[in-house]
Amino acid sequence: MPTPDILLELRGIHKAFPGVKALEDIDLDILRGETHMLLGENGAGKSTLIKILTGVYLPDAGTISFGGRPVVFQNPSDSQKAGISVIYQESHLVRHLTVAENIFLGSEPHIPSGLPIIDQDRMIESANALLDRLNLPIDPLARIDELSAAERRMIEVARALHLSAEMIIMDEPTAALSAREAADLFGILRTLRAQGVTILYISHRLEEVLQLGDRATVLRDGRKITTVPLAEASLEDLILWIVGRYLPGKFSKALHAAGPEVLRVEGLRRSGSLEDVSFALSAGEVLGVTGLIGAGGTALSRALFGADPAEGGSIFIDGQPVNIATPDDGITHGIGLLPEDRLEQGLILQMQARHNMTLVALENAWPGPWIDHSREIDIANFYAGELGIRSETLTQPARTLSGGTQQKLVLSKWLAARARVLIFDEPTRGVDVGARVEIYRLMNDLARRGTAIILVSSDLNEILGMCDRILVMRRGTIAAELLRANASQREILRLSSGVGTE
Repeated sequence: MPTPDILLELRGIHKAFPGVKALEDIDLDILRGETHMLLGENGAGKSTLIKILTGVYLPDAGTISFGGRPVVFQNPSDSQKAGISVIYQESHLVRHLTVAENIFLGSEPHIPSGLPIIDQDRMIESANALLDRLNLPIDPLARIDELSAAERRMIEVARALHLSAEMIIMDEPTAALSAREAADLFGILRTLRAQGVTILYISHRLEEVLQLGDRATVLRDGRKITTVPLAEASLEDLILWIVGRYLPGKFSKALHAAGPEVLRVEGLRRSGSLEDVSFALSAGEVLGVTGLIGAGGTALSRALFGADPAEGGSIFIDGQPVNIATPDDGITHGIGLLPEDRLEQGLILQMQARHNMTLVALENAWPGPWIDHSREIDIANFYAGELGIRSETLTQPARTLSGGTQQKLVLSKWLAARARVLIFDEPTRGVDVGARVEIYRLMNDLARRGTAIILVSSDLNEILGMCDRILVMRRGTIAAELLRANASQREILRLSSGVGTE
């Protein structure tokens, strides 16, 4: 039998940080031209492995071969020169520059005049050739901030090809994409695979893993659990390997009677993002808000919390009109927001986990001018127990923790503040399957206790499973309100896109 064409080979990779074994004895082969999925819970070692492959970290032990040659990546430049490019979950494009300028940033062609003059014509011609290779009808002179999230992802792929990447590492590439945009990206990835480009793909969305991948490697607690052909694996198999126990493939909201009305919104509007939005929300109810990316779900969340206050309309709490012009107003009236971007808007990353957990509850915990640190520790320990946060992480900076734990920190501060209305904006984006199920369990528990919940999500399985009612938004307005029993993915997609409704 012929030997498979191995592009990347890792043998005995170890990496440790003070008090933590991040990777232990990792062996991994990635074949030329395959789409290889790298799976694991937050904190399993995926990010550390990627940083070793891209030259950010040196391994403590072990060897790496790329293209049949032993390599040592001292820095990201070494990795890039070898033929490895990485596309991170958050876009690294320069928004005010053009498509062509971003593709060639740092490697612009110059006119052979002895002067550092960029050859604009050659740059645009080369950019067009790359875009044609990917079948992308995008103007190379368009600015990045004029493009959709999916188009920006594809420009990052074009940039990787310009850098002559033999292997492209993609970290949660569909996290900020709608289902339709993700499908467009999948088409590009299949084109790349047909052209012989190797892709190492990290994702928590197991359905797309099974749809796209050739093989998968699963990490757990810094060790390799298995490498398996995905044609031989099921969704249940992947979940078992990732978390070490069986979890439900789907999760549903527990049924119970809703309580009295807590929140009512009438005619809410904000220029460019919201127009005539009206709805009511009862205690113990989970109200879903969904639509295409930019349809208005996040804008509604921020308006209700006071981060981007509404310019018109009315908000009522317990039937009484209230003015929410700042986040402090939102907190005062018992509204908490788990924002779409927890790193920039939900946490103070350099602050210890326990300080993040009590940040909004200072007045509830102690009325005086001085912080009672023993009381603060008690509050943090209590909610750590409630949410399954390891006690040893409470004194660590929030930036060092996994995505799932970070999301629990954001939730714990609103629990400590005794918020009556909780707005979850894309709560499971970028978190692993185990943390996702835990978040759903917590939402069920909160609703059972009478908390009113708004769930903003582009994940239709999440919306259909967890919500009592569903608001479908389009262009800043509510296109329809559906009961869960009458809703389907097909109907939500039809309403959110406007197909057959206009």
